[in-house]
Amino acid sequence: MNPLDIIYEIPFSLEGILSNLWAFIPVIISFIVGFFIAVLAKLFLKRTLFPRVPLHIYKAFEKLVIYSIIIVTVIAALAPLGLDISTLLLTGGVIGVALGFASQSIVSNALSGVFIYTERIFKIGDPIRVGDIEGRVIDITTFSTIIRCWDGYIARVPNNKVFDNVLINYEKAPIRRIALNVGVAYGVDIGRARELIMEAMENHPYILVNPDPEVYVDEFGESAVVLKVRCWAPSQVWFDVRKFLLEEIKKIFDREGIEIPLPQRVVWIKEE
Repeated sequence: MNPLDIIYEIPFSLEGILSNLWAFIPVIISFIVGFFIAVLAKLFLKRTLFPRVPLHIYKAFEKLVIYSIIIVTVIAALAPLGLDISTLLLTGGVIGVALGFASQSIVSNALSGVFIYTERIFKIGDPIRVGDIEGRVIDITTFSTIIRCWDGYIARVPNNKVFDNVLINYEKAPIRRIALNVGVAYGVDIGRARELIMEAMENHPYILVNPDPEVYVDEFGESAVVLKVRCWAPSQVWFDVRKFLLEEIKKIFDREGIEIPLPQRVVWIKEE
């Protein structure tokens, strides 16, 4: 006889309930075993994964494991009551497929978050650029990356957009190159201008001597001779060094009387 039929035929008396209690014993045992398995799995994951992976990745994986154990426990607990597990699994599969299509972007973002961690493209605190968004990473969640833009705005970028787009990490490499275009008048002694700029770079404590800084004529512009100034600095101070170098070159040129010309145009007037 089906245990469910027995339940329906139980008389509303204490003797009837006690005499048919055996039908619920496997269900209770299954829930107890499942509970202990879930607790042990959570402790195991916390000891093995939590110190090694970011919190957002760990939480997502922990939920996946615990929910899987709960589903298996429920199925195992209902089996002794005569439920058709194959029908239940089929129904769950159909629902799962429907939810899969409905939550495609959610799954994509979650998987992209795992890939971002695996490739170690960036970490919290790194200045990055993703598409048109540029700023410093303040958080990486399961589904999105939070960026504080340079103007103070907070941008939430879905992880699949981060993973699919061209991403630039400004501090991933230990050093970065500074490249400036400095225009001087055609009447200026190029050798002297180059010497002054080189001296400014050699005196700065954060400008590296290897690779060597360099200054050379890049092109003859319409109004000026364009000097290309190149040097390398640690990524963490790159912006500060660039600002200093621009200001220092202007101060040196003003002191030495080296002209940085404005755009000029020569107009010839034809006289009859």
